[in-house]
Amino acid sequence: MAVYVDAAIWNWAGHRWCHLLADDTDELHRFAAQLGIKRSSYQGPPKTSAPHYDITGFERDRAVRLGATECSREEIVAVFRRVRVPNGKIKR
Repeated sequence: MAVYVDAAIWNWAGHRWCHLLADDTDELHRFAAQLGIKRSSYQGPPKTSAPHYDITGFERDRAVRLGATECSREEIVAVFRRVRVPNGKIKR
């Protein structure tokens, strides 16, 4: 299993942001906790179709140092499609 980050290109609130995704939601939460990201920052079903965290460029740099795989826009879209939850419904 792996954790992925795209480039920090999205400007908001004075920072550049990117996405943190993983092959498995539990792995995503563990990795985010390692980065010191609060669970309340999690974005997933039913609000969004793909489980992820939005992280700053600073957090992205730390994520890469901890082993996250850097992805191009095309690669992160492929990951998004692979991990998304159809119709925003959580798999049981």
